[in-house]
Amino acid sequence: MTNMQVDWLIKNVTVIDGSGGPEFRGDVAITGDRIVDIAPALNVTAQQVIDGEGRVLAPGFIDVHTHDDINVIRIPEYLPKISQGITTVIVGNCGISAASAKMKGEVPDPMNLLGEAEHFIYPTVESYAQAVEAARPSLNVGTLIGHTALRNNHMDDLFRPATADEIAAMRADLRLALSQGALGLSSGLAYATAFQATTEEVMALAEELAGEKGVYTTHLRSEFEPILDALDEAFRIGRHGKVPVVVSHHKCAGAKNWGRTKETLAFFDQMRQHQEIGCDVYPYSASSSTLDLKQVTDEFDIVITWSQTHPQQAGKTLAQIAIDWQMSMLEAAKLLMPAGAIYYNMDERDVRRVLSYPVSMIGSDGLPNDPMPHPRLWGAFPRVLGHYCRDEGLFPLTTAIHKMTGLSASRFRLPQRGLVKVGYFADLVLFDPQTIRDVASFSDPKRPADGIEAVMVNGVMSYGRDKHITGRAGRFLRRQTSH
Repeated sequence: MTNMQVDWLIKNVTVIDGSGGPEFRGDVAITGDRIVDIAPALNVTAQQVIDGEGRVLAPGFIDVHTHDDINVIRIPEYLPKISQGITTVIVGNCGISAASAKMKGEVPDPMNLLGEAEHFIYPTVESYAQAVEAARPSLNVGTLIGHTALRNNHMDDLFRPATADEIAAMRADLRLALSQGALGLSSGLAYATAFQATTEEVMALAEELAGEKGVYTTHLRSEFEPILDALDEAFRIGRHGKVPVVVSHHKCAGAKNWGRTKETLAFFDQMRQHQEIGCDVYPYSASSSTLDLKQVTDEFDIVITWSQTHPQQAGKTLAQIAIDWQMSMLEAAKLLMPAGAIYYNMDERDVRRVLSYPVSMIGSDGLPNDPMPHPRLWGAFPRVLGHYCRDEGLFPLTTAIHKMTGLSASRFRLPQRGLVKVGYFADLVLFDPQTIRDVASFSDPKRPADGIEAVMVNGVMSYGRDKHITGRAGRFLRRQTSH
């Protein structure tokens, strides 16, 4: 192609295209919101040229597991994510979504992770999509529909199974949401507000997914000792609905459970012969959620991240608070509620096993409203690329990028994203493979990563090495229905 006019030329760069295939050296040209040419050397006239010598150009990262539903609208710059090279977030995980939620009174746990009652103003996917487009966030947003959100729309009491009429009403909500481009259904069966839901209740909802090519993602009923039963339930729901299953933040939690990813991943292997299954994982051996009395233990540290009743205790361990108050940890936890916590409840070898598993995708699972958030909110993706991939040699860079891009886009049916490919949207990240690293820590979590040099979203340069937002060109992404 001779001397065509383009908006951007990124030249002399190492391209890792997201497919999992080998890296190659080349030039990439962008016009408007699309990649228009890729070749070893391009003879084009560009308005802007970046020399990418010594740098890697990859597809923008897709964070498949987030709770950014309301924050991408309220804080559209969204520095925690774009500063990691993330160009798309998938919201509505763990059974809780802002889209399609109709709040009547108090916000039930764990929907309170997303915001207060006045923030739940998106009764349909269409109203949520319009709000995202109007806010113009720095990155793209796709949404799942939460099972707990649907329950809360139609049930007067979340601590029981749904009736046939309630299930029918939930199905109607889900059908409408899918017709408006929702990516699928998520559940959070471990939480008390969904724990009483029967397997059949979720199966009935999953029946709505196949015709619309939706996906079923689940925060399992248990990540502790009964995890194999919980996985079996998730896979049965997928088979019943004839839909792919994504197991959210796969882990073996609790000291008695450490090492059991050998068993869980063997079960994945066995069931993947019969059905489509994947999982997501964050690269840390500590989890974060609301404070749950069932998880109070002295087997590992629990750090309080926020407390409505005693906000000054944030940042302390539950054990320390209990000593200070001269009571048991369980009594202290009850007084702190409602609250958030970081649980140091995983074994590092399990984390590595799941990260290395062929169908695991990377998701941050960060909680943006925590005053002291888990560092995964700002650091998950660079931690995989720097710590696990470069420093620890867990897998090659091409594999790491595939787990953040091509694999994720195909699993969630996001058309023309996730690859550096001609005709695809220009969601791109340029980084230095030698210096990329997570800087966010448990004691100082709100820090942008090192080594991310440029992030482009829909052809707009949106973030640079000065760590400032330079553009906001995110869109609402709808599921691809035809193949």
